[in-house]
Amino acid sequence: MEFKVPTMAELMAMGEEPEILFWVGCAGSYDERAQKITRDICKILHHVGIKYAVLGTEESCTGDPAKRAGNEFLFQMQAMTNIEVLNGYNIKKIVTGCPHCFNTIKNEYPGLGGTYEVIHHSQLIQDLINEGKLKAEGGESFKGKKITFHDPCYLGRGNNVYEAPRKALEVLDAQLVEMKRCKSNGLCCGAGGAQMFKEPERGDKDINIERIEEALATQPQVIAAGCPFCMTMLSDGVKLKDKEQEIKVLDIAEITARANGL
Repeated sequence: MEFKVPTMAELMAMGEEPEILFWVGCAGSYDERAQKITRDICKILHHVGIKYAVLGTEESCTGDPAKRAGNEFLFQMQAMTNIEVLNGYNIKKIVTGCPHCFNTIKNEYPGLGGTYEVIHHSQLIQDLINEGKLKAEGGESFKGKKITFHDPCYLGRGNNVYEAPRKALEVLDAQLVEMKRCKSNGLCCGAGGAQMFKEPERGDKDINIERIEEALATQPQVIAAGCPFCMTMLSDGVKLKDKEQEIKVLDIAEITARANGL
């Protein structure tokens, strides 16, 4: 599937406005693995006919890592720069592929003058499934497979979004199995709080290894994720356990795109 992803500047130059702005995020822009998720989110938006745009080079980091690491000054500088751009384009609705971006823009930008309707891509997918615009007609690759979903901290406990990602899995002819710790009792993948960018503290076991062991206990063929940080930590855990040939780690958007033959 080939199509052009428009930027806000390009749409505005044509006198048009998008229904939704897709906030790509740093991981979705620069991380090679997360770029695949970005492409599938765009495929889904294109497939259902939603008019959308990205900021392109006008988008910068939301400031989440800086804030979690304790640099409030840097966070506010980054946030204000983004808010100026978003307000300049009169943005009303934003979809993100990253719970960290989702949480920051949704909950922390309003206090700095940036108030928007912000949804995670799994919530968009849930809405599209409910509207009958997304199905699982091409979901044969998941038929009968065991799938377990890891709840991202900022999506689940941070914003109480548990059912949206599971909705995308429930429409598949697959078996959704829950980990021992899930939903409001879910365990962090180990990347939150800017921990992804530093070495782990000394302990008996790295958090991502403990989490992947819980996932492996469900004997899944697919581990589903909804966050690029979680994707990295879970994928690394699968590699360390030498399970790459048996288990795939896929984002909700990737699973949905494949199930719909995109």
